[in-house]
Order: sequence, then C-alpha cells, then structure tokens
Amino acid sequence: MAHPHDHSAHADHDHHDHDHEAHGHDHDAHDHGEHDHAAHGHDARHHAAHDHGHAHGHSHGPGGHHHHVPADMGLAFAVGVTLNTVFVAVEVGAGFWAHSMALLADAGHNLSDVLALLMAWGAIILAKRAPSGRRTYGLRKGTILASLANAVVLLLVIGGIASESIHRLTQPSSIATTTVMITAGVGVFINTLTALFFMRGSHSDLNVRGAFLHMASDAVISLAVVAGAGIIALTGLQWIDPALSLGIGAVIVFGTWGLLRDSVNLALDGAPREIDVAEVRAYLAALPGVEEIHDLHVWAMSTTETALTAHVIRPANDDGDRFLHTACEGLARRFNIGHCTLQVETEADSACHLAPVGVV
Repeated sequence: MAHPHDHSAHADHDHHDHDHEAHGHDHDAHDHGEHDHAAHGHDARHHAAHDHGHAHGHSHGPGGHHHHVPADMGLAFAVGVTLNTVFVAVEVGAGFWAHSMALLADAGHNLSDVLALLMAWGAIILAKRAPSGRRTYGLRKGTILASLANAVVLLLVIGGIASESIHRLTQPSSIATTTVMITAGVGVFINTLTALFFMRGSHSDLNVRGAFLHMASDAVISLAVVAGAGIIALTGLQWIDPALSLGIGAVIVFGTWGLLRDSVNLALDGAPREIDVAEVRAYLAALPGVEEIHDLHVWAMSTTETALTAHVIRPANDDGDRFLHTACEGLARRFNIGHCTLQVETEADSACHLAPVGVV
C-alpha cells in the first residue's frame, strides 16, 4: 500500500542563513511558517488507513548543526590559486633550467592543485545556489563531483610523472642542485601557508579536505625535493632525482586513495563513511511504538549534508507530531543526518510495495 511523498508543502530549510549555533532547533517550539510538521494527509480516502507524516529534521553539524564551509574559505581559495599559479610558472622555468625531473614533477603536481582548487571553489559556489523547479536539491551534488574530479586528475598526473621518471632512471642527467633547492624551498613555504588556510574547513567538508590534502602533500613533496637535491649535491648520484619523483608519486597515490574512495561512494549515493546505516535502522526501530522500518535510504546531498528517507510502521500514532520531531532531532544529534523525511504507516498488516528488502 504505497503512497507517494507529498513534499510540496515543505520549504527547504537548508538555506537558513541565521546562526544555528545559537539554538538547538527545538521543533516542538519552533514555528516553521509555511507548514507545520503535523502528519500530512495525502488524500481524504487514505486518512483512515495511514498517517503519512513527513518530518524534516535539519541538523547543522555537531549537536544538530550543518557543517557549512567557513565564511573565509573564499579568501583561502583565492590566495591558494594565486600563489600556486605564480609558483607553477616559476617552478617550470626552474625545472627546465636545472634539468630536474623532480622539480618538473612537483610543478606538474602543483598545476593539478591549481585546477583542483578552482574546481573545488566553483563547486562550493554552486552548492549555495537555491533549489529550482527541476533541480529540487539545488546544485549541492556539484561538491561531490568536484571532489571526485580532483582525485581522478591527481592520479592521472601522477601516472604521467611515473612514466617520465622511469625513463629518466635509464638515462639520468645532471641537475643544478642549488636552483632546485631554492625553488623547492619556496614551494615548501607557499604550500604550507596555503594548507593552513584550509585546515579549519577540512574537518567538515570533503571538498575542502581535498584541497587541504593537495596543499599539505605538496609541502611534504617540496621538502623531499629539497632534501633530494642536497643529497645529489653531496654524492653526485643523479639517479636520485627520478627515483625521488617515483617516491613522490607513491606518496600522493597513498594520500589520495581515501579521497577517491569517499568521493566515488558519495557520487553513487552511498551513505557517508562515518554513518552506520544498521545503527540508524536500529535507532529508528527502537523508538516508542515503532513495529517496523523499511525503505530506509541514507545518502549525501553534498560533501557536507546528509539526507534520509524511511517508512515507519507505527500503529498507535496518537502523538504523530512529537514522534516525528523527536525522531528527526535524534537523527540529527546522533548521526548528523540533517534532512530527514519519515513516512508513518499505521496499518501493520497492509503490504507496502516498498517493504521487501532489495526493493527500491
């Protein structure tokens, strides 16, 4: 006995611009203006059978608050793009001048980071676009696609670096070690500074975490290039330069794999890695009066926001509003699931066609 969700009466609460840290969203007292969270009757002929309550809980980070990107992230992206674009140009010139494969590899990596920062910045701007008639979630998913693109581009660049480095191992050439050390030293400073700009936002946004990882790995890589050039200057072992490039590639692949895995999962509408869907189901099933949970779905709307829908069989649903508010607030507080839609069904014996496991 399936009934479509009627979301037409629900305003999108994800665009509240006020400071959610100041209050905990007590839905029992909070007036939502254009609708209340009472059970919405779909149609008069269904009232006797089901109470299809649609409750939207809007978590805003820890304790019920969205992990919105910090306000200064725009400045961080602007500074990061500018500094790294200038440095890439300098590093490419120095790499050719010094005949250093490691320096050119680092320049290629920095160039990919500039593109990554531009994509991530653009995605965050797109995520702020309001929903439209066709794109009812707005463009939030763009943050996930940008995160995925960043990981893929970085791995492709590393593939090119590895290929050229293997070639250089068979035909090593002398490098200007002083030029390499000075240039790479500047890179350490620039990349460390840029990474610090993104550190705060990296804990709550996968997209910003990608930018942070790019910058942090670049700082380490530039430091390794400085050390490698110093060893070559002391020993004259020119094969160290291409070997170092291969080592750099391995470090980057290791650091990027988690970002790629998480991005692919979110792009395929998987539940965020930190959310245990079985625990979510158990929480809902343990709520007072609940006999069964089915058609449960948890997915990411963006790199910072998670949504949930579920059908709840609750025969004695005499406190429907309070139940919905309690359930959604609990999901927000315990699992950071901020956009919840629950459909309450009161007839346990009525067969919902979405009840069987595996049916979507």
